[in-house]
Amino acid sequence: MAATNLTGLVSGYMFDQREREDSLLTEKAAASAAELFENGMPEELNRQLAENAQSMNGRLMVIDNDGKVQFDTFGVMCGQRIQLEEVLQVLTAGGTSAYGRYTPGRDVVREMSGEENAEYVAYSVHEMTGGNGRIGALLFVSRIQSLMDSLGTVQLQLIRVFAVIVLAALLLALFLSQVLTKPITDLSRTMRKMGKGDLSVRAPVRGSGELRELAENYNTMAEQLERLDQSRSQFVSNASHELRTPLTTMKIMLETVMYEPDMPQELRTEFMQDMNHEIDRLTGIVNDLLTLSRIDSESMEMKKEPVDMSALTWETIRMLTPAAEKRQQHLIGNVQKDLVMQGDRMKLNQILYNLTDNAIKYTPEGGHIGVMLTEEAGSLVWRVRDDGIGIPEEDQKHIFERFYRVDKARSRETGGTGLGLSIVKQLVAAHGGKISVYSETGKGTEFTVVLPREGEPQ
Repeated sequence: MAATNLTGLVSGYMFDQREREDSLLTEKAAASAAELFENGMPEELNRQLAENAQSMNGRLMVIDNDGKVQFDTFGVMCGQRIQLEEVLQVLTAGGTSAYGRYTPGRDVVREMSGEENAEYVAYSVHEMTGGNGRIGALLFVSRIQSLMDSLGTVQLQLIRVFAVIVLAALLLALFLSQVLTKPITDLSRTMRKMGKGDLSVRAPVRGSGELRELAENYNTMAEQLERLDQSRSQFVSNASHELRTPLTTMKIMLETVMYEPDMPQELRTEFMQDMNHEIDRLTGIVNDLLTLSRIDSESMEMKKEPVDMSALTWETIRMLTPAAEKRQQHLIGNVQKDLVMQGDRMKLNQILYNLTDNAIKYTPEGGHIGVMLTEEAGSLVWRVRDDGIGIPEEDQKHIFERFYRVDKARSRETGGTGLGLSIVKQLVAAHGGKISVYSETGKGTEFTVVLPREGEPQ
């Protein structure tokens, strides 16, 4: 289609150019022949027509106003009336010139132009005028077969060129489609595998630009989903284990009581107290699990209001002072006055309570626990510091994970569920804050909570 259109444009230009040339030559020949024709100079007119016909590479005829041929360079049509459309346009329709191209057949072309095996011929007609107006017309029979042959050659060459271009374009398109679509195909295949449950698959990262960025972003998402799935599986496993332990303990003690009716009352009472302790521990685990579930599902309600953090800190210290005194510990507060922030009072209290309670549990008898509240750079900062057993460096990066215990046996003795610090971290994040820990084994631990006064995630 493109080759045909381009050939059409080239053909149109060459035809227009040939028409202008033929018309201009015919006009000049008509002007020179008119004077000789009007003045009755046949020999001179025949000589001039012959010279012009040879230079114009065609046939010339002088036609009078009646349409009869008076002079013919071929010398075969003199005295005959010619019925060409272009001649009629000039002699009867009042035109000054006319031009036309035809394919009348090889016999007609040979008769009119003298060319053998030619199929194309053109007629150019221009009026001849004398002193009294139009005296006739000059017909130029133009041989255009060479022009048509040239156009055919050009068209064939253009078709070949465009065929090569189209073939090259197809090969390039095929190559580019492989280069561009293969990453997408690989990504689709990876997504289908992930849809079937295989979260370990990753998309190959190739090329550059948007496709590479898409593959990298997808792999990042896949890694996060895999970690989340592993975390949930681990969470279910840990939760099952933590729930099974108190249930198993209570079942053993209950069966002992049931199948030993002669058990001493003191021992029976002790078993009942132990079961009550396990029930409290089980209740604590369930409550912590429910809290984490609400946080994960983002269904936890946050009742934001102005909270007097100074008063809240002293209130928490007073609540935990009896527990510290029971262990002969020193719980000391250092609280800056009149510090207020937007937040959920109960959840803020839970943050400080859990951190302080942990410090009491993991500090030996006679130890010291310090609770501080200050304002720093526009934020409120809680610090809970103790001189207890400390946390090994390799465990510090895991302590906010669910069910993670530094010393599992000791943690269960103190009644911990392994969920407290995870809940604290989530509640701090819900208030737009951050929590960090610094600890040295045998020297103590310090938790630092930084809370923005607006209480919104930053």
